[in-house]
Amino acid sequence: MLPTLRDFLRLEAAGGIVLALAAIAALIVANSPLAPVYQAFLDLPGAVVVGALEIRKPLLLWLNDGWMAVFFLLVGLEIKREMMDGELSDLRAAALPVVGAIGGMAVPAAIYAAINWGDALALRGWAIPTATDIAFALGVLSLLGRSVPASLKVLLTAIAIIDDLGAIAVIAVFYTDNLSVYSLALAGFALAGLAALNLAGVRSITPYALVGAVLWVCVLKSGVHATLAGVATGFAIPLKPAKDGDPSPLRWLEHVLHPWVAYLVLPAFAFANAGVPLKGLTLAAVREPVTLGIALGLLAGKQIGVLGALWLAIKAGLGRMPEGATWLHLYGLALLCGIGFTMSLFIGGLAYDDAAHGVQVRIGVLAGSILSAVLGAAALKMARPAPG
Repeated sequence: MLPTLRDFLRLEAAGGIVLALAAIAALIVANSPLAPVYQAFLDLPGAVVVGALEIRKPLLLWLNDGWMAVFFLLVGLEIKREMMDGELSDLRAAALPVVGAIGGMAVPAAIYAAINWGDALALRGWAIPTATDIAFALGVLSLLGRSVPASLKVLLTAIAIIDDLGAIAVIAVFYTDNLSVYSLALAGFALAGLAALNLAGVRSITPYALVGAVLWVCVLKSGVHATLAGVATGFAIPLKPAKDGDPSPLRWLEHVLHPWVAYLVLPAFAFANAGVPLKGLTLAAVREPVTLGIALGLLAGKQIGVLGALWLAIKAGLGRMPEGATWLHLYGLALLCGIGFTMSLFIGGLAYDDAAHGVQVRIGVLAGSILSAVLGAAALKMARPAPG
């Protein structure tokens, strides 16, 4: 399991650096003479028409609804692997990241809600600062080299994966509206098809991909966010091979998808969603309650929630201090959990569809994530290994 984990961390770290470069490129282009071209590119119309079925979206939504379904497929694979054969398969080992993730979602949501209390529209964004971007966070850790204990990287990965699971539940429950019963019923049949493939012992990926594509269309038309179809498909892929010596279908697909997601899907999402026009930006715009709620939720809420929950869990005997780590290490980790970026921007797009709130979301996410990254890296750089 350790070589696989090392490969995963190495790829996620490199992907985080590419993700950062894509976000910087978006900011540069959106504030240059190329800004109209950038916006026109995102507004490019695209359609798929098969008989009576018709899907029409601008390029931005094809990226956010379509390509991001591949990212969520990978998330589903990672969660299933961790729960069946990883850090989360051992209840005692899982207790620490589970408690940390819960604290890291609850406190940022509470801070956001307190700042935006009384504004029903603004409160739609309460879940935006609850997310952690695993690629960005591990990218920052990679810049610190071997000074960071390996156990801390494992803990951060586990917290981020549980965080993703929580985000998936939040999207399904709170960001679903205008439901189509007919499309949901068809999605139910597709889900049953995926379950039947798994129970029948099918190990070929192709049937799962075909049924998963049908599920994606049904979920898209149902009013539930289409990316959840990716998670459901990932959960259906078998982990165990047909016989000893054969490759695991889940691990094989995870290995194939990782580079595509790390170096294409997520950077494309970042480039399309991080372009904030800064011309005319004033202090008043930065002080908007939505912007403040997101930025403070990520920066203050994550460190308080994650570190506080980890402290309680360790003191209560629910988990152990990671090997070679100190409380300063855990504080740095809690700060890095405030890098919300990808999932925060994604939830922000579900919460608001108007330009004004969209700008506030992007400013809040970028500010909170950048400050969390800088302060987290500084804390970890100052930390010294625990005495042996």
